Amino acid sequence: MTALTMALPDRRLAGRLGLALLAGVLASASSVALLATAAWLIVTAAAQPPVLTLMVAIVAVRAFGVGRGVFRYVERLAGHDAAYRVLGKTRSQMTERIERLAPAGLSLRRGDLLTRLLLDVDAVLDLWLRVVLPVLVAAVTATATAALIVVLLPSAGVVVALAVLVACTIVPWLTARTARRAERSIAGARGDVAAHSTEDLLTAADVVAFDAVDDVLDAFAAADARLAAAERRSAWSAGLGNALLVVCVGGAALAGLVLGSQADLAGPTFAVIVLTPLALADVLGGVPLAAQLAIRVRGSFDRLQEILTTPVPVREPDEPVELPPGRGLRVHGLRAGYGDGPDVLRDLELDIPEGSRVIVTGASGSGKSTLAAVLLRFLDQRDGEVLLDGVHVTALGGDRIRSTVGLLTQESHVFDTSIRENLLLAEPDASDLRLWNALYRARLGDLVERLPKGLDTLVGEHGARLSGGERQRLAFARLLLADHDVLVLDEPTEHLDEETARVLLTDLFAAAGNRTVVLLTHRPELAPHPTRPVVRLQ
Repeated sequence: MTALTMALPDRRLAGRLGLALLAGVLASASSVALLATAAWLIVTAAAQPPVLTLMVAIVAVRAFGVGRGVFRYVERLAGHDAAYRVLGKTRSQMTERIERLAPAGLSLRRGDLLTRLLLDVDAVLDLWLRVVLPVLVAAVTATATAALIVVLLPSAGVVVALAVLVACTIVPWLTARTARRAERSIAGARGDVAAHSTEDLLTAADVVAFDAVDDVLDAFAAADARLAAAERRSAWSAGLGNALLVVCVGGAALAGLVLGSQADLAGPTFAVIVLTPLALADVLGGVPLAAQLAIRVRGSFDRLQEILTTPVPVREPDEPVELPPGRGLRVHGLRAGYGDGPDVLRDLELDIPEGSRVIVTGASGSGKSTLAAVLLRFLDQRDGEVLLDGVHVTALGGDRIRSTVGLLTQESHVFDTSIRENLLLAEPDASDLRLWNALYRARLGDLVERLPKGLDTLVGEHGARLSGGERQRLAFARLLLADHDVLVLDEPTEHLDEETARVLLTDLFAAAGNRTVVLLTHRPELAPHPTRPVVRLQ
């Protein structure tokens, strides 16, 4: 699947876009007809003919004036409805793709990823509402206008046709050529600015602590300057396109004035030939912008294509098998790594019976987090076997595995909402009794009970109102509420002092009950005694 294919409408939405195109043509044609009819009416009325002679034109002016607004409303309604539905479908598909890639297959910075999911996907709107529809409406209406002038005065009609041809081909080509470099860099520059701003906000405290504010601000200012420079070049190109468009339309009107004055024409017809081309300024006004946006849309789609072409780290089975009872794990000859990089895990052997406590240790970079990713099917192994209850994990659906195997990381995310809402993520229908039970089992119940608002206490952004140990306990309570049978704890005490870490691990092992626990840590001496020998990764 390509980004462009993803942005194509289905048959039903294509019909709405067709309705928007028809309404847009009728609205633009009404604008041209309004000016032509008004020109004829004014000049004819100046001769003071019988009023009945003017009645048809008077009614036509009113009809075209009302019709322009009605048809424009229908165009906007149908076009935006279809485009936003296509946008929703595209964003949903991109989110699903990112969801599959994020645990082990994406190396993008947070702000850049957010820009791709929001601004770059929003290019779907520009594609349909500001590129495709305006260009088609302009081409059809301008051609019909030129044909009308040809009927009235062939020589003037040929000039108008040439002006329309230039406005629809050479002007957008020049605009796009001058804006190509700027438009291609705008999407990436926006991603850089978003990445810098996101990272700067998230690391503000550390930046201040290490006295690196000036360096961070300089880097942000440089990224912002690159974006501003690209946008200035884009604005200059837009101005050039509009200026050339005015020349084309003004030249057509001037040619009509010269050629019409040399022809034997009635006054009303002469007025129509001179003034009607001026209506093309509004009809063709979106063409230069469409040329610019087409380049920008292509740049955004290229950035989305990078995500779509990133290999999915996990291959889901076509027909997942059922998971039998029992929750033991066995790893045999496991080799795993990321992308085209070297193996992180090599020939790993693990035997984890149901209900046991296993500690896997090793230095940073030895593959502990990689093992966690394999056990939860965030990453496929390159060789060897991973068996859950005797069933190869590649034969099980990823969601089915993750309903059985739960993960607690060193930075489990706590959302900026209440304690209740953070817990309900694991079980939306859980009663307060179950929430309190999970909190007390995680040794957090007494603290929450002392809070003025209890479960409805807000924890702040990233759980800022809780200590590091309390955030981990809240995340563990959420894990217990999800009722997983196997718990994988990946460095859950990484940022805690020794005494707090020792107490937390003791409580985690006790709260796990008869669940299978796999603890991945580089400080095994802080954990309670495991039921199996400690496994050391090289």
